[in-house]
Amino acid sequence: MSTLPERSAPYDFVGIGLGPFNLGLACLTEPIDELDGVFLESKPDFEWHSGMFLEGAHLQTPFLSDLVTLADPTSPYSFLNYLKESGRLYSFYIRENFYPLRTEYNDYCRWAAAKLGSIRFNRTVTEVAYDAESALYEVRTADETYRARRLVLGTGTPPYVPDSCRGLGGDMLHNSRYLQGKAELQKKESITLVGSGQSAAEIYYDLLSDIDTYGYQLNWITRSPRFFPLEYTKLTLEMTSPEYIDYFHALPEATRYRLEAGQKGLFKGIDSELINEIFDLLYQKNLKGPVPTRLLSNTALTSAAYEETSAGRGTYTLGLRQEEQEREFSLATQGLVLATGYRYVAPAFLAPVEDRIRYDGHGRFDVARNYAIDTAGNEIFLQNAAVHTHSITSPDLGMGPYRNAYIIGELLGREYYPVEKAIAFQEFAAPEGTVR
Repeated sequence: MSTLPERSAPYDFVGIGLGPFNLGLACLTEPIDELDGVFLESKPDFEWHSGMFLEGAHLQTPFLSDLVTLADPTSPYSFLNYLKESGRLYSFYIRENFYPLRTEYNDYCRWAAAKLGSIRFNRTVTEVAYDAESALYEVRTADETYRARRLVLGTGTPPYVPDSCRGLGGDMLHNSRYLQGKAELQKKESITLVGSGQSAAEIYYDLLSDIDTYGYQLNWITRSPRFFPLEYTKLTLEMTSPEYIDYFHALPEATRYRLEAGQKGLFKGIDSELINEIFDLLYQKNLKGPVPTRLLSNTALTSAAYEETSAGRGTYTLGLRQEEQEREFSLATQGLVLATGYRYVAPAFLAPVEDRIRYDGHGRFDVARNYAIDTAGNEIFLQNAAVHTHSITSPDLGMGPYRNAYIIGELLGREYYPVEKAIAFQEFAAPEGTVR
């Protein structure tokens, strides 16, 4: 049974989970004397997609989308201050590239986390309860109970494995563990990559680079009709704005879900530069003869089976369907990598307070404009996981400081960090009456 930590006073809030968004909240609340919060993370230290720390891989957003800058450019937890303290500010300046390396961003987050006294690592939340008498939430771990007036959920999105591959057996990899399994993967005679988006493209390029050394057959299968580039034009980027959140959130639920399905290319596409690099590498390697690789678009994974061979090497047989031709076929491969992304799953520890949470008609959190999901409207706040209510701004790193500034205003009952109301040149909603 858990016990109370060494304090009798409740916290103003407990942050559960420590990805970049809740870490940003920890940085932005640190100087606010009126707020007393604590952040609980199950891992022993900060870690963000370490399985995809490929050499040269970088963020798809510029360094200004760090933990704090777009809410407070003067914060000591900025990426530029990290560079200064690390002795790399001038090197970054000379590099003339706004996009931090992924390993560099992770190191920056670890640097920020190490400076904060509000973070508790190795704390796995097992249950959240509500005490009506004290009007407090009780956040329980194996050894402790933390009491707080409010919660901020930042548990992130776990790796998604398609139904056809669950419990399949063998040594298939999700892209979140790619680097850990890469050495064994490259010993196989054939490797098949399933999925689309930036992670799939990075893995394909990485494996293609070594194809001459190891001699495997390399396949890339995507259900998408083509290898979509990330839409990154400036007027499209205005959709990551307060005005667009206001517009999108006010739409009918059915309309929002329809738009959600069609907007994946706005935040899940591939860097166009990487697409071109893949083509150039294929062209270069093809000069020596046909490259043992196959790229299949418009192809859905419909089934999968695994069989262990007598030689100890297993084989996956994938059932595939070419969507436009409506033709089915199969593919055999020794190695299988699922670059199938991440999907939010409501944490099981919320079960005791389920009656205090709002759900929409699709069974997902009904996230209010102020990022609250509770029936009271200002007690349980959600980081990320709200593409269906807040559109592409939900997973966007650059919108994290904006959301945190908004949540901090809700926690305090007043604005602390000025929250922009309008930044876009374009208008998203129809104007009223006659316009001239």
